[in-house]
Amino acid sequence: MENGQQTIKVNFYQRKPRSTRNFSIETYFNGVRAALPGYIHGDVRVSKFESSGLFKRLYNCIEAILRQGDVNHITGDVHFLTIFLKKRKNVLTVLDCGQLKLLKGIKLKAFRYFWFTLPASRSHFITAISTATKEDLLRYIHFDPEKIKVVPVCISPAFKRMDKAFNPVKPRILQIGTAPNKNIERLINALAGICCELVVLGVLSPELKQLAEDKQIELVLFEKAIPEEEVLEQYRLADIVTLISTLEGFGMPIVEANTVGRVVITGNITSMPEIANDAAHIVDPFSVESMRNGFLKIINDSDHRKGLVEKGYMNCKRFSSEHIALQFAEIYKDIVQNKLN
Repeated sequence: MENGQQTIKVNFYQRKPRSTRNFSIETYFNGVRAALPGYIHGDVRVSKFESSGLFKRLYNCIEAILRQGDVNHITGDVHFLTIFLKKRKNVLTVLDCGQLKLLKGIKLKAFRYFWFTLPASRSHFITAISTATKEDLLRYIHFDPEKIKVVPVCISPAFKRMDKAFNPVKPRILQIGTAPNKNIERLINALAGICCELVVLGVLSPELKQLAEDKQIELVLFEKAIPEEEVLEQYRLADIVTLISTLEGFGMPIVEANTVGRVVITGNITSMPEIANDAAHIVDPFSVESMRNGFLKIINDSDHRKGLVEKGYMNCKRFSSEHIALQFAEIYKDIVQNKLN
C-alpha cells in the first residue's frame, strides 16, 4: 500500500528486438516505468522469439499466459499476445495502422484480424499514441471509442536543451528513418539546389543514394542502429530536423527536436500537426515545392526560425515522462477496480 493505494503489478509485454531496429517502443516504456507512481510495480516481459512465423508467435503467446500480472500491458508490435490472456487485465497500445495501408488481399485480411480485430476483442482498454491514430484505428475495428485512450509518447529524459548557433550558409539537416512513409525521395528533390548537409539515420536504397548524388546533395549516412547518445549527438549538431512523412502514428523527432531546441519542418497530415502544435513549420508532404519553400523560409527568416524554437520549448512539456506515466496509472487503476467490482 502507498497512502492507502493498493499495490498494482503491471507486466509490460515487449517484442524481442531485431538487431537492425532502433528500439523506439522499448525506450518509450523505459521512460514510462521510471516515472510511474510508487504503488505501481512494473516488470518487463520480453518475448523469447522475434515476431516471425506461426510457431514462434504461438510460443510467445503461450509464454505470455504464464507471466500475467494484475495488469497486462502489451506495448505494441506484438498485439497478438493478448489472444490467450485474461481480457479484463489487458491494455493494448497501438502505435499506428500504417501496415494496413500497405497490404492487400489475403495478407491484409490476416494481418487485420490477428494484429487488430482479435487483439482488440481481447483488450479491456486500448491506448493510441495520438488522436490521429485513434481515428485511424476506428476505421478498421469495432471498439468502444470511450475505451480507446489517447496517451502520447513521452520524451526520453536524456533529451535536454542544447543551444547552438544556426548555420544559414550550409545548414545541417537531420532526417531520422528511411521507411517508405518517410518520403525521402521528395525530401531529396526539395533540397536540390539548396546548400546543405543531409544527415540520414537509416538505410537508403541505391536509387535514393544515386538521386542524392545527382542532385549534388552532401549526404551523411548512419545505416546501422546507433545508441541513444549518438542520436543525441546528431540532434546537437543539427540545424534543422525534418519529418515530412506521408504517414506518422506519432512523430517523436518533432518532440525531441523541440526539447533540444532545433527548428522542425513537418507534414500537414495524420498525427504530425497534432504533435507539433504551433512549434514546427508545416508543409504539404506530397508537394516538393511546398517542402522546398518551407526549407527556404526556415533558412532565410531568422525571426520565424527563432519563434518556432521558442514555441518548441513550450510544446515539449506536454510529453514529459511524468505527465504520460500518470495517464497510464489511471488506466491501470481503472482495470484493477473493475476486476474487484
